[in-house]
Amino acid sequence: MFHCTCKNLAVLGEYRAIAEALFPQGDFSSGSAPQGRGPNLDVTAGFAEALGIGADYQRLLDVTKNNARMKEFLGHFQNNLDLLIQKTWVEKADEERKERLQDDVPPFMTCIMQENFPQAIEAFGAILEELAYLFFGTQSTRDDFTEYTFRIDTQMGLFWWYGSQLGKLKKHGGGIVPNDEFLWAVLLIGICYLTNF
Repeated sequence: MFHCTCKNLAVLGEYRAIAEALFPQGDFSSGSAPQGRGPNLDVTAGFAEALGIGADYQRLLDVTKNNARMKEFLGHFQNNLDLLIQKTWVEKADEERKERLQDDVPPFMTCIMQENFPQAIEAFGAILEELAYLFFGTQSTRDDFTEYTFRIDTQMGLFWWYGSQLGKLKKHGGGIVPNDEFLWAVLLIGICYLTNF
């Protein structure tokens, strides 16, 4: 569920509607999405717009994954993510976490290029969890982390909330899971956001 106690409730109400449409309450294994697919792609476009990346997202959504333009964009994403990881100041004890996170990026990129989107979603969720820790320390593990990031910046809060919801897109046992087109659309939201971060 999407909770926030921020002051600008009108704006947050709009974000809440968009966010809850993208990740319905419960998970897909409980039958909260139609068989074999998630919410329609208009929802992902609305979410990307709310994050301020709508134009980039729309431009890239229909580009073939092995297209030169997409490969160039994914190269920019990987470089920017690497810079974000490298430039993050952490205690000496957390340097190993940074190194492990950098090691997790190439396998994630391989999942994308192989169009293994269920695995890519799982890997991206783990990357975002670690990135949040590098940015915010132990605050990122607290229950009020999303509210904390909303107080810093509304779009940033929405992005970290998005990262915390990616686990809902996993298939559990014989449950319902969104199709690859939808998983790619959801994944592209985070990729576009971090490329422009």
